[in-house]
Amino acid sequence: MLTTLVALVSPLDGLSDDLMVMHMIQHTLLLDLIPILMILSLTKGILRPITRRVTAIEQRVGPLAHPSFAVVMYVGMMVLWHLPTMYDLALRYQNSVHVLEHLCFAFAGTLFWWHLLSPIRARMRLGGMGPIVYITVAKLLVGAIGAILAFVPQELYPWYATHEHYWGLAPHVDQSLAGVYMALEQSLVMGVTLVWVVLRMFDESEREAQRRERFEVA
Repeated sequence: MLTTLVALVSPLDGLSDDLMVMHMIQHTLLLDLIPILMILSLTKGILRPITRRVTAIEQRVGPLAHPSFAVVMYVGMMVLWHLPTMYDLALRYQNSVHVLEHLCFAFAGTLFWWHLLSPIRARMRLGGMGPIVYITVAKLLVGAIGAILAFVPQELYPWYATHEHYWGLAPHVDQSLAGVYMALEQSLVMGVTLVWVVLRMFDESEREAQRRERFEVA
Protein backbone atom coordinates (compact mmCIF):
# COMPACT_ATOMS: atom_id res chain seq x y z
CA MET A 1 0.00 0.00 0.00
CA LEU A 2 2.85 2.37 0.80
CA THR A 3 4.50 1.60 -2.54
CA THR A 4 1.22 2.33 -4.31
CA LEU A 5 1.02 5.68 -2.53
CA VAL A 6 4.58 6.47 -3.62
CA ALA A 7 3.75 5.62 -7.23
CA LEU A 8 0.42 7.42 -7.52
CA VAL A 9 0.11 10.05 -4.78
CA SER A 10 3.61 11.20 -3.86
CA PRO A 11 5.57 13.97 -5.67
CA LEU A 12 6.79 11.23 -8.01
CA ASP A 13 3.44 11.39 -9.81
CA GLY A 14 3.73 15.15 -10.37
CA LEU A 15 7.37 14.95 -11.47
CA SER A 16 6.47 12.24 -14.00
CA ASP A 17 4.70 14.89 -16.09
CA ASP A 18 7.97 16.80 -16.50
CA LEU A 19 10.67 14.12 -16.31
CA MET A 20 10.57 10.90 -18.28
CA VAL A 21 12.92 9.15 -15.87
CA MET A 22 10.41 9.76 -13.05
CA HIS A 23 7.60 8.47 -15.25
CA MET A 24 9.66 5.33 -15.90
CA ILE A 25 10.14 4.78 -12.16
CA GLN A 26 6.38 5.05 -11.75
CA HIS A 27 5.80 2.50 -14.52
CA THR A 28 8.18 -0.07 -13.06
CA LEU A 29 6.67 0.31 -9.59
CA LEU A 30 3.26 -0.52 -11.05
CA LEU A 31 4.61 -3.33 -13.22
CA ASP A 32 6.98 -5.04 -10.80
CA LEU A 33 7.35 -3.93 -7.21
CA ILE A 34 3.70 -3.39 -6.30
CA PRO A 35 2.48 -6.74 -7.76
CA ILE A 36 5.44 -8.59 -6.20
CA LEU A 37 4.80 -7.17 -2.73
CA MET A 38 1.05 -7.73 -3.00
CA ILE A 39 1.36 -11.39 -4.05
CA LEU A 40 4.07 -12.13 -1.48
CA SER A 41 1.74 -10.81 1.22
CA LEU A 42 -0.84 -13.47 0.34
CA THR A 43 -0.98 -16.96 1.86
CA LYS A 44 -3.02 -20.09 1.16
CA GLY A 45 -5.07 -19.30 4.26
CA ILE A 46 -5.91 -15.78 3.10
CA LEU A 47 -6.84 -17.04 -0.37
CA ARG A 48 -8.77 -20.12 0.77
CA PRO A 49 -12.22 -18.46 0.38
CA ILE A 50 -11.52 -17.68 -3.30
CA THR A 51 -9.19 -20.54 -4.28
CA ARG A 52 -11.94 -22.54 -6.02
CA ARG A 53 -13.17 -19.43 -7.80
CA VAL A 54 -9.66 -18.62 -9.06
CA THR A 55 -9.27 -22.20 -10.30
CA ALA A 56 -12.64 -22.03 -12.06
CA ILE A 57 -11.65 -18.76 -13.78
CA GLU A 58 -8.39 -20.35 -14.98
CA GLN A 59 -10.35 -23.23 -16.48
CA ARG A 60 -12.83 -20.94 -18.23
CA VAL A 61 -10.30 -18.60 -19.83
CA GLY A 62 -8.30 -21.51 -21.23
CA PRO A 63 -5.13 -20.35 -23.07
CA LEU A 64 -5.34 -16.92 -21.41
CA ALA A 65 -4.36 -18.60 -18.14
CA HIS A 66 -1.17 -19.99 -19.67
CA PRO A 67 2.14 -18.43 -18.52
CA SER A 68 3.09 -17.66 -22.13
CA PHE A 69 0.10 -15.32 -22.38
CA ALA A 70 1.29 -13.53 -19.24
CA VAL A 71 4.69 -12.95 -20.88
CA VAL A 72 3.03 -11.60 -24.04
CA MET A 73 0.80 -9.35 -21.92
CA TYR A 74 3.72 -8.11 -19.81
CA VAL A 75 5.96 -7.26 -22.75
CA GLY A 76 3.09 -6.11 -24.96
CA MET A 77 1.84 -3.52 -22.47
CA MET A 78 5.31 -2.05 -22.14
CA VAL A 79 5.71 -1.86 -25.93
CA LEU A 80 2.22 -0.43 -26.48
CA TRP A 81 2.41 2.31 -23.86
CA HIS A 82 5.94 3.36 -24.82
CA LEU A 83 5.03 4.02 -28.42
CA PRO A 84 5.38 7.82 -28.80
CA THR A 85 1.72 8.32 -29.78
CA MET A 86 0.33 6.31 -26.85
CA TYR A 87 2.84 7.75 -24.39
CA ASP A 88 2.00 11.35 -25.24
CA LEU A 89 -1.71 10.55 -25.33
CA ALA A 90 -1.54 9.24 -21.76
CA LEU A 91 0.23 12.39 -20.55
CA ARG A 92 -2.21 14.65 -22.37
CA TYR A 93 -5.34 13.00 -20.92
CA GLN A 94 -4.47 12.48 -17.27
CA ASN A 95 -7.92 11.51 -16.02
CA SER A 96 -8.74 8.94 -18.68
CA VAL A 97 -5.95 7.53 -20.85
CA HIS A 98 -3.30 7.89 -18.15
CA VAL A 99 -5.47 6.03 -15.66
CA LEU A 100 -6.05 3.30 -18.25
CA GLU A 101 -2.28 3.06 -18.78
CA HIS A 102 -1.71 2.56 -15.06
CA LEU A 103 -4.42 -0.09 -14.88
CA CYS A 104 -2.85 -1.93 -17.82
CA PHE A 105 0.56 -1.97 -16.13
CA ALA A 106 -0.90 -3.11 -12.81
CA PHE A 107 -2.93 -5.88 -14.46
CA ALA A 108 -0.08 -7.10 -16.66
CA GLY A 109 2.36 -7.06 -13.76
CA THR A 110 -0.01 -8.89 -11.42
CA LEU A 111 -0.77 -11.55 -14.03
CA PHE A 112 2.93 -12.03 -14.79
CA TRP A 113 4.11 -12.33 -11.19
CA TRP A 114 1.10 -14.44 -10.16
CA HIS A 115 2.37 -17.37 -12.22
CA LEU A 116 5.72 -17.20 -10.47
CA LEU A 117 4.84 -16.22 -6.87
CA SER A 118 1.26 -17.32 -6.26
CA PRO A 119 0.77 -19.44 -3.11
CA ILE A 120 -2.01 -21.29 -4.95
CA ARG A 121 -0.91 -24.15 -7.18
CA ALA A 122 -1.99 -22.96 -10.63
CA ARG A 123 -3.59 -25.32 -13.15
CA MET A 124 -0.76 -24.53 -15.58
CA ARG A 125 2.14 -24.47 -13.13
CA LEU A 126 5.64 -23.59 -14.27
CA GLY A 127 7.81 -26.66 -13.78
CA GLY A 128 11.40 -27.69 -14.37
CA MET A 129 13.34 -24.92 -16.11
CA GLY A 130 10.06 -23.12 -16.88
CA PRO A 131 10.44 -20.35 -14.24
CA ILE A 132 13.95 -19.51 -15.46
CA VAL A 133 12.86 -19.28 -19.10
CA TYR A 134 9.72 -17.38 -18.09
CA ILE A 135 11.49 -14.60 -16.20
CA THR A 136 14.50 -14.40 -18.53
CA VAL A 137 12.48 -14.00 -21.75
CA ALA A 138 10.20 -11.32 -20.31
CA LYS A 139 12.94 -9.30 -18.65
CA LEU A 140 15.31 -9.39 -21.62
CA LEU A 141 12.58 -8.19 -23.97
CA VAL A 142 11.48 -5.33 -21.70
CA GLY A 143 15.11 -4.49 -20.97
CA ALA A 144 15.66 -4.20 -24.73
CA ILE A 145 13.03 -1.43 -24.80
CA GLY A 146 15.06 0.42 -22.19
CA ALA A 147 18.24 -0.05 -24.22
CA ILE A 148 16.55 1.39 -27.30
CA LEU A 149 15.40 4.44 -25.33
CA ALA A 150 18.88 4.86 -23.87
CA PHE A 151 20.75 4.84 -27.16
CA VAL A 152 18.31 6.15 -29.77
CA PRO A 153 19.90 9.32 -31.20
CA GLN A 154 16.77 11.49 -31.27
CA GLU A 155 13.96 12.50 -28.93
CA LEU A 156 10.96 10.19 -29.36
CA TYR A 157 8.33 11.95 -27.24
CA PRO A 158 7.04 15.39 -28.27
CA TRP A 159 5.55 15.96 -24.81
CA TYR A 160 8.93 16.02 -23.12
CA ALA A 161 10.59 17.82 -26.02
CA THR A 162 8.34 20.84 -25.50
CA HIS A 163 7.67 20.56 -21.75
CA GLU A 164 9.50 22.22 -18.88
CA HIS A 165 12.32 20.11 -17.43
CA TYR A 166 13.72 20.07 -13.93
CA TRP A 167 17.38 19.91 -12.85
CA GLY A 168 18.57 21.31 -16.18
CA LEU A 169 18.17 17.99 -18.00
CA ALA A 170 17.83 18.22 -21.76
CA PRO A 171 14.92 16.13 -23.13
CA HIS A 172 17.27 13.69 -24.88
CA VAL A 173 19.35 13.20 -21.71
CA ASP A 174 16.16 12.64 -19.71
CA GLN A 175 15.01 10.03 -22.26
CA SER A 176 18.41 8.28 -22.10
CA LEU A 177 18.32 8.20 -18.30
CA ALA A 178 14.82 6.72 -18.42
CA GLY A 179 16.02 4.01 -20.79
CA VAL A 180 19.08 3.24 -18.67
CA TYR A 181 16.92 3.03 -15.57
CA MET A 182 14.46 0.66 -17.27
CA ALA A 183 17.23 -1.63 -18.51
CA LEU A 184 18.97 -1.68 -15.11
CA GLU A 185 15.72 -2.25 -13.21
CA GLN A 186 14.79 -5.17 -15.45
CA SER A 187 18.28 -6.67 -15.09
CA LEU A 188 18.26 -6.27 -11.30
CA VAL A 189 14.79 -7.77 -10.88
CA MET A 190 15.72 -10.62 -13.24
CA GLY A 191 18.91 -11.36 -11.31
CA VAL A 192 17.25 -11.36 -7.89
CA THR A 193 14.34 -13.46 -9.15
CA LEU A 194 16.61 -16.01 -10.82
CA VAL A 195 18.57 -16.46 -7.59
CA TRP A 196 15.30 -16.92 -5.70
CA VAL A 197 14.00 -19.41 -8.31
CA VAL A 198 17.19 -21.49 -8.22
CA LEU A 199 17.21 -21.58 -4.40
CA ARG A 200 13.55 -22.62 -4.41
CA MET A 201 14.28 -25.38 -6.95
CA PHE A 202 17.07 -26.73 -4.73
CA ASP A 203 14.80 -26.58 -1.69
CA GLU A 204 11.98 -28.41 -3.47
CA SER A 205 14.43 -31.01 -4.78
CA GLU A 206 15.78 -31.59 -1.29
CA ARG A 207 12.31 -31.94 0.19
CA GLU A 208 11.33 -34.37 -2.56
CA ALA A 209 14.43 -36.47 -1.82
CA GLN A 210 13.58 -36.49 1.90
CA ARG A 211 10.01 -37.52 1.07
CA ARG A 212 11.26 -40.45 -1.05
CA GLU A 213 13.60 -41.52 1.74
CA ARG A 214 10.72 -41.59 4.24
CA PHE A 215 8.65 -43.74 1.87
CA GLU A 216 11.58 -46.12 1.35
CA VAL A 217 12.07 -46.48 5.12
CA ALA A 218 8.34 -47.03 5.62
